[in-house]
Amino acid sequence: MSNKTIELSITGMTCNGCSSHIEKDIKKTVGIVDSSVNHITGKGDFTIDTDKIEKEELINAVNNIGNYSVTNNLEKEDCCSSNSDTIIQKESSNEKHQFDLIVIGGGSAAFSAAIKAEGLGLNTLMVNGGLDFGGTCVNVGCVPSKNLIRAAETAYHATHSNFKGVKPKGVDIDFKQIIKDKKELVSALQQQKYLDVVSDFENLTMLQGWAEFVNRNSIIVDGGKRYTATNIVIATGATTNIPRIEGLNDVGYLTNVSLFDLEEKPESLTIMGAGYIGLEIAQAYSRLGVKVRIIEFTDRPLRSQTIDITDVLAEQLKSEGIEILPNFRAFKFEKKGNHTIIHCNCPDGSTTQIIEKGHIVVATGTKPNTSKLGLNNIDLKLSEKGHVLVNEKMETNISNIYAAGDATNTPPFVYTAATEGNTAINNAFTLLKSSVDYSSLPWVVFTDPQIAGAGMDELEAEKAGIPFEVSKLDLIHVPRALAAQDTRGFIKLIRNTETDKLIGARIIASEGGELIQQLSMAIKFGITIKDLAQSFYPYLTLGEGIKLAAITFGKDVSKLSCCAS
Repeated sequence: MSNKTIELSITGMTCNGCSSHIEKDIKKTVGIVDSSVNHITGKGDFTIDTDKIEKEELINAVNNIGNYSVTNNLEKEDCCSSNSDTIIQKESSNEKHQFDLIVIGGGSAAFSAAIKAEGLGLNTLMVNGGLDFGGTCVNVGCVPSKNLIRAAETAYHATHSNFKGVKPKGVDIDFKQIIKDKKELVSALQQQKYLDVVSDFENLTMLQGWAEFVNRNSIIVDGGKRYTATNIVIATGATTNIPRIEGLNDVGYLTNVSLFDLEEKPESLTIMGAGYIGLEIAQAYSRLGVKVRIIEFTDRPLRSQTIDITDVLAEQLKSEGIEILPNFRAFKFEKKGNHTIIHCNCPDGSTTQIIEKGHIVVATGTKPNTSKLGLNNIDLKLSEKGHVLVNEKMETNISNIYAAGDATNTPPFVYTAATEGNTAINNAFTLLKSSVDYSSLPWVVFTDPQIAGAGMDELEAEKAGIPFEVSKLDLIHVPRALAAQDTRGFIKLIRNTETDKLIGARIIASEGGELIQQLSMAIKFGITIKDLAQSFYPYLTLGEGIKLAAITFGKDVSKLSCCAS
């Protein structure tokens, strides 16, 4: 056997998952003895058995993995090598610049668009700047946050019991290991659910960089090369909206992007904002042993929901030792030694100073990533907050430009983004036009208890002028909740009194998110309250609460026996 190590320069790598992808797939090639790839340096060292594989075959093998490309290679003689020479493979002079489709972005909406485009045989360029391919959800949003929430929930239940006869003895939290496991999960899912999915696409070119419009058909990337397409989809996502407060930029704040990568457990956190992102972070880190405070400039957490929901949630958070300061507005930050001083206006009109020994976390909503796109060059219409304005077909005011995901004025969820990306391509390139209907859209806030909804709440129904009635069932009337000794929360149904059809639902309960899809489907397909009340539900399940809530429109469930109808 004659071994030789060849160093290759490889383009197209954007993260650790890319290098792992190449190392894994190259093993399928006969004659590869060992490989080590580094996405940061863009280099790969490959040891080959020259009796089984030629260097040109190695280069072809790498080029056939995903969207990676060898630009040159330099052989190294190792202990078993017999010679050493140099081969240069120059960048192709006929690099493609004309496409059917350009997708700007690299998250859920962008990948959904690319997948649909590949199915239609479209030559597609995906240009992604900012976060790694996969976007917010897998890198810094849904995946890492829910992983940390579950870890924190495990720790919490190791120290808290709903049963008098069960006395937990505590928990040993290895915070650094939790974060390392989170990073491994993110890397694995980014590879499996994004990069691997498109690795064998014949018509997709992926490019890392910032895109800027030149005109309605053309972009330049990082101020350099120009690319042109028949249609363009904007799917650039959103990022944390940093408020303009004196001194904030000087004190070293964190967002979910940077917080989730801290391997040393913070002593404490002051979270600016009590929306769903701030609340999920607050409860997770509190349960992992961090002292947490929330500053909210409105009157209560999760102000978008009715007060009966937020009252239940606020009570739970406070019971876990989380300090909530509603109607407080920070107007100045300053650093004193290792501490941060937060100057706030109080509800009574006075001012106060809050000392934070740990970190400031900004969770004051999001803003669309549209400011760097050069949209002034094409007169694309935006909302006041910078979202791309689209209709139900994902069309903008420019006929060949579509948009999808968090960069638009649509609901900001990963699953809506995926549908929107697919819809945009369908409407841009086929005659089978489609629209996105959000009227039964389900959503979940992953606090404990969880908050879930679909359709309208009572305030929205009243504003729309719909005749409605509300049924609200406290979980103390649900046998499953009683058996679990966890009766926090309620199930609320809203019906149209003229049609008896369900038009909305809100749930706050442990694992309440698992119930909302059924209610979303009921709204979508016009199911009546009578249908819900007369359906079969397994006993004992939390889902039985839906039946009981439906019965409550006409009966007092406290006077019914178990399994009654």
